[in-house]
Amino acid sequence: MEKKENNRKLRVCVATCNRADYSKLAPIMFGIKMEPEFFELDVVVLGSHLIDDYGNTYRMIEQDDFDINTRLHTIVRGEDEAAMVESVGLALVKLPDVLNRLKPDIMIVHGDRFDALALATSAALMNIRILHIEGGEVSGTIDDSIRHAITKLAHYHVCCTRSAEQHLISMCEDHDRILLAGCPSYDKLLSAKNKDYMSIIRMWLGDDVKPKDYIVALQHPVTTDIKHSIKMFELTLDALISFNKRTLVLFPNIDAGSKEMVRVMRKKGIEHHPNFRAVKHVPFDQFIQLVAHAGCMIGNSSCGVREVGAFGTPVINLGTRQIGRETGENVLHVRDADTQDKILQALHLQFGKQYPCSKIYGDGNAVPRILKFLKSIDLQEPLQKKFCFPPVKDNISQDIDHILETLSALAVDLGGTNLRVAIVSMKGEIVKKYTQFNPKTYEERINLILQMCVEAAAEAVKLNCRILGVGISTGGRVNPREGIVLHSTKLIQEWNSVDLRSPLSDTLHLPVWVDNDGNCATLAERKFGQGKGLENFVTLITGTGIGGGIVHQHELIHGSSFCAAELGHIVVSLDGPDCSCGSHGCIEAYASGMALQREAKKLHDEDQLLVEGMSVPKDEAVGALHLIQAAKLGNAKAQSILRTAGTALGLGVVNILHTMNPSLVILSGVLASHYIHTVKDVIRQQALSSVQDVDVVVSDLVEPALLGAASMVLDYTTRRIY
Repeated sequence: MEKKENNRKLRVCVATCNRADYSKLAPIMFGIKMEPEFFELDVVVLGSHLIDDYGNTYRMIEQDDFDINTRLHTIVRGEDEAAMVESVGLALVKLPDVLNRLKPDIMIVHGDRFDALALATSAALMNIRILHIEGGEVSGTIDDSIRHAITKLAHYHVCCTRSAEQHLISMCEDHDRILLAGCPSYDKLLSAKNKDYMSIIRMWLGDDVKPKDYIVALQHPVTTDIKHSIKMFELTLDALISFNKRTLVLFPNIDAGSKEMVRVMRKKGIEHHPNFRAVKHVPFDQFIQLVAHAGCMIGNSSCGVREVGAFGTPVINLGTRQIGRETGENVLHVRDADTQDKILQALHLQFGKQYPCSKIYGDGNAVPRILKFLKSIDLQEPLQKKFCFPPVKDNISQDIDHILETLSALAVDLGGTNLRVAIVSMKGEIVKKYTQFNPKTYEERINLILQMCVEAAAEAVKLNCRILGVGISTGGRVNPREGIVLHSTKLIQEWNSVDLRSPLSDTLHLPVWVDNDGNCATLAERKFGQGKGLENFVTLITGTGIGGGIVHQHELIHGSSFCAAELGHIVVSLDGPDCSCGSHGCIEAYASGMALQREAKKLHDEDQLLVEGMSVPKDEAVGALHLIQAAKLGNAKAQSILRTAGTALGLGVVNILHTMNPSLVILSGVLASHYIHTVKDVIRQQALSSVQDVDVVVSDLVEPALLGAASMVLDYTTRRIY
């Protein structure tokens, strides 16, 4: 990687226009200065660096002990669109003389400012090689267009992220002339937080301010929609005043609209408000300490979505100026706001949080990579570019509008009699429910499921519910990894080897989860019920059949062939009644709704079911509820049958306690409350003393199957929990 042209030094011109780009260029300048055997450094200062209203920030370049070769006054005041154009024109008039005098081999240009466009245009037309820092990124306003225009003028590119690299490639830039280095400012950021910071906080915010208890606000005009950006700034200040936390407000940059934003600050008395400190400039070393220890940063500066992620500080990104930027999970977007309420809600969500530190934009080693890249440049190579056309990747990030919607799931419950679909919110509220009879054939059933889900999804939009996916609870043995019903119960016909995931996912364009009803009821308890927060518990579902689910070390157990927790088929008697599974003596053969119905019919056929106060209409089938009613009214035989059923269930629970040793057993389903006391009696009589203290409770969930189906979606699709 030595010099290619007679081993002479590479003459590098670094041109800096404002405080923001200097924070990225300074680490490179220090690196170049440290290697005088390879490089000669010329520094050109222009733009807002030289304006008193913006802090005369050229002084920090002098304080860093750099010799400024040229100062160019290029800003035409006015802070409107015409002034920006005139400033570019003035720079284009003045730069040729400077470049002719310095004769650099390469000019380093940063970012996306209008001053940088003038620099790149001048250098390109004078056949000076251009190294562009931070090309390939995506954001809002006119900066996006300027950045890409500079990319087309530049000969070499230093980008910060993998996506930016792919964007550059898709913009036809030569891959061999692109360096993925990371952001140069991260070389300083990642070692900054442990330095003394309390004196800096006191200097800028006052002696009574504590770390994580203040806000840093930095908002610039959006040149493509100045009127709206000023309105957004006004709402931001209103929200900050209402939020009532000490806030450091930095003046906006010199873009068109900045003068109006300053007027808004003064109209609201920000410079004299006791909660605010309004400043034109903070030295970068001090600024990074302030944002590193802030409770939140708010505004639309690229610093918020880029550098602040290195500290995990919460950020609220306002408006469209940074739309499309890659962001860490610390950034919450407020794209639009009609009142201060949305911004205020975002402040309540973000303030005081601590997120994981993000290294999306760098790992602290950008400068060594850039210097090595500079040394590899062959000045004998022609300036002509090569081109290629690869694809570009999209970037997706969180948005406050999505969070303020009701995050919801479509839950489907396939029962033996009914087919139910519900919209279920993150809190477990059933927003709307639809019920139809479950058809007898596969084709009718799958068509009805699709129809009901499509209708529910359309209704969800009207109800302001964002559907994250579909969860399906069904009887039988299910492969949840593939979304396939392997074998169904006898209650649901034509329901074996059925792929439920594919047709629903293809129709709704949503992810789909499938599991059996026992597991779903258990998931419902884990997320919304009495199993919430428990590491180990078991759920037993008492309904038409007997099912269940096991949570061990916070995870649902499916088993090697997806038939774990078939608790209804624990054998409690070697010579018990026949079970639907083909065996006999199972819990289900004693305690299920079908078993109780069988015994109720026997009593009814022998005229031993009905007692005084009871009647069964001729057109009504005798069932479990009639047996329970008879027992309550004193029918001794009905009471004996229920006691036997409860004992069988209790013996099953004892086996579970001895096998799994859970911390809780939850009885769910319509029969649970009728069995609970008998089950506890059996545990006291039959269980080992070491497990007799395990609590057995009745579930308080009304719709466990639907809630469990929804929980599969809500647990796996949400990345952020408030």
